[in-house]
Amino acid sequence: MLWFRYWYCFAEIAAEDSDNMGLFNKNRDADHSNATTAVPTPSHSMENTRVPGEHVERSEKNGHVTGNLPKITMRTITMAILVAMGGFIFGYDTGQISGFLEMKVFLEMFGQETEVSEDHPYGYYFTNVRSGLIVGLLSIGTLCGCLIAGPLANRFGRKWCIPPWCLIFCVGVVIQMAVGDGQWVGIVMGRWVAGLGVGALSVLVPLYMAEASPVPVRGSVISCYQLFITIGILTADCINFGTEGFNNTGSYRIPMAVGFIWAIILGIGIMFLPESPRHDWNRGQQARARTTMAKFYGLPETHALIENECDEIEKIREATEGDHPWYEAITGPRMFYRVALAMALQMLQQLTGANYFFYYGTTVFSGVGIENSYVTAMILGGVNVGATFLGVYMARHCRRRESLYLAALWQFMCFMVFASVGQFVFKGAEEGSSLAKTSGTVMIVFACLFILGFATTWGPLVWASISEMFPYRYRAVAMGCATSANWFWNFMLAFFTPFITGDIHFAYGYVFAGCNLAAFVVVYFFLMESSGKTLEEVDAMYLMHVPPRKSAKFEWDEETRKSIGTGIATDKMHLRKRGGGFEKQTEAGQGGVFQDEGVPASAPMNPQASGANPHVKKEEL
Repeated sequence: MLWFRYWYCFAEIAAEDSDNMGLFNKNRDADHSNATTAVPTPSHSMENTRVPGEHVERSEKNGHVTGNLPKITMRTITMAILVAMGGFIFGYDTGQISGFLEMKVFLEMFGQETEVSEDHPYGYYFTNVRSGLIVGLLSIGTLCGCLIAGPLANRFGRKWCIPPWCLIFCVGVVIQMAVGDGQWVGIVMGRWVAGLGVGALSVLVPLYMAEASPVPVRGSVISCYQLFITIGILTADCINFGTEGFNNTGSYRIPMAVGFIWAIILGIGIMFLPESPRHDWNRGQQARARTTMAKFYGLPETHALIENECDEIEKIREATEGDHPWYEAITGPRMFYRVALAMALQMLQQLTGANYFFYYGTTVFSGVGIENSYVTAMILGGVNVGATFLGVYMARHCRRRESLYLAALWQFMCFMVFASVGQFVFKGAEEGSSLAKTSGTVMIVFACLFILGFATTWGPLVWASISEMFPYRYRAVAMGCATSANWFWNFMLAFFTPFITGDIHFAYGYVFAGCNLAAFVVVYFFLMESSGKTLEEVDAMYLMHVPPRKSAKFEWDEETRKSIGTGIATDKMHLRKRGGGFEKQTEAGQGGVFQDEGVPASAPMNPQASGANPHVKKEEL
């Protein structure tokens, strides 16, 4: 019943008042031959495009069906829930390992023997190095997996790469379950193998979501990846709570075995979904791409919106034919800027310090009388899940930039209070005293306030932002690079936090407070607003050097809008360095022409709306 409530709540948030939701809205114009990832033109990418109860009109205009589009279809909701199981797998695996380290049987099997004491009630313990490797090797595996997954997704497709990685995750779980007494290295290696699958899915899942989702709900759909991470963590906490009292290896092997369920659901379920429309279109399956896009939008294939998007994607397909080396994802126009920005956002998502609260939660909660660490984990996990549901809503209705930089300031404030009270009051208070309870209560409140801010913004919106900033040609490789930064810093924090907190205790919070200030600076000055815009529009804004602070109100004039995907598009360029600018060469290797980055002289943009330079701009490599 818990799962049905989660899914129902998500459907309510996503669908809101829409009464045009039939589970696979039958498309009478659909042809059953072959994908798209076209993204709507600006005039159709506004949010709240349909009032409740309004249906798609079928009036004819210029030979095309016209009318407003539905807010969301049940097909899109089903896709989001199923594909987001990739996030659930990661969250579940992360949540269960923190509980294992406290289990009596797990300690006896893989820990080191010591004298029974208050700190080691079972007579066993994990050294900082051993616990850091058990927890952190998953992140090393994910780092490798996400770098491998991008190029493979370009070659074999987004959809068909997912089942093999689910299988690799299952192999890692089998290794962990099979190891015997004292073979803690087997646990480490099993987690590394499982991490390969988790890391690959962390690239493929947001990638598939970004390319398959209708523009008005794209942010919310991608945010479901983070939502399911939090649900996975909470589910693992609850299962650990139920098995930690077992006096046999079932205490940790049962939670491990449950992990198979989520991988099987995703690996088999994805086979019943279509390939990413954009990938299909660029592999010559235009008919299937058109059908897929129309079904996700809930519109007939002859609708003007679908026609416009197909025309736009076809222009990109023609321009991107041929081989493009992987390093163009860094050397391409404004790509180094975008890859560096995406990696910084993923790094800062870890360095905001969300995991720090979960690490220190047991200590603080014990100060106010809650001794069971599993209860602590469930309380914090529940707050995390509840707030992330709000984050999915905000991804649709709020701007990315404003949400992220305001949340960074909020999180800075929470950490300053938490660290100050912990270091100067709670740390020196006698256990069980009124001072310890009062200061501990204050810290718990601000820990929950921090989680509220993180789970509604930096948790889900970072995944949405990086999924939207790259052109099709480089998206898979660039997202792999960006996601690798997340996993690298995930490992660094998991491995070194026990050493750092052992020396400076709650003052560690000041480090994360500083990182949140850095996050504010990065978002405010460098991140482009992408909500409500097509992927091609976002690409053009980066090419045009639109000032990020003015990007939310940026508008294209009609003439310039028509050149997006033809005159202004990274995917339109095949580049090599020449004379300080870009040279666009033909795919056959014959002579090329100089391709200046920016708006063609024949298509000036609106400088009043954007604040950007209306003249052609040549980008240096």
